[in-house]
Amino acid sequence: MKQVIIAIIATALTAAVAVADEMKLAVTTSFHNSGLADILLPQIKEDTGIDVQLLVVGTGQAIKLGEAGDVDAILVHSRKAEDAFLEGGFGTHRREIMYNDFVFIGPDGDGAKVADAADAAGALQRIENAQAPFVSRGDDSGTHKKELSLWDGAGVAPHGDWYRAVGAGMGAALNTASGMNAYIMSDRASWLNFGNKGDLALLFSGDPVLFNQYAYLPVNPDKHPHVKADLAVRLEEWLVSDTARSLINDYKINGETLFVFNAD
Repeated sequence: MKQVIIAIIATALTAAVAVADEMKLAVTTSFHNSGLADILLPQIKEDTGIDVQLLVVGTGQAIKLGEAGDVDAILVHSRKAEDAFLEGGFGTHRREIMYNDFVFIGPDGDGAKVADAADAAGALQRIENAQAPFVSRGDDSGTHKKELSLWDGAGVAPHGDWYRAVGAGMGAALNTASGMNAYIMSDRASWLNFGNKGDLALLFSGDPVLFNQYAYLPVNPDKHPHVKADLAVRLEEWLVSDTARSLINDYKINGETLFVFNAD
């Protein structure tokens, strides 16, 4: 009987530890589609014991999950939304982790001559002038927010049959663009890891305005006492470590780097 009781207690303690070391992290679909999570999560668990459960959504939804206290931290890429999250007291702080860039994808024939544009604004103006089919994520994600700000900067209010807002994640939006042979804005990582490219090609990149920073924001335990703030801190310590730097910088597809580590 004594051995049975000891076994039960040991099982209960093991289960308690397992639960204590689980945390929820809301991440963007662009981050998840890149495949980097498959590299990072096993190493995080091995090094820290933390089993990170991902909730894969757009930045707008990730922010809402954080505001509601449904996750312990968020990893997103929309500075304006991140600042509002902090100003509302929903996050403790913002830590930059890595970056890549946005790119314009379109038909290999490039009827709108996007590849000849001098800058991102010019590329979008060419698409609008040609009334060329353009797929927008339309989902309040960081990518969607960035796209809308770029249209605004180009002096264009996109509308009409040529502009298709699909209300979907990056992978689904790329699939739609491939099926329509349409233009689309994507983060570079999602494009490089996308398998259904069809007749699409990367046509324009390099404008500094297309810079795409990812940041980590722990949810504020003063707002939501139930969040696992200690695990969020431990995860952050790992995300800014030399191990994370190496894994992020070394992650490539077909020889191309997807993200650049830039944590302080």
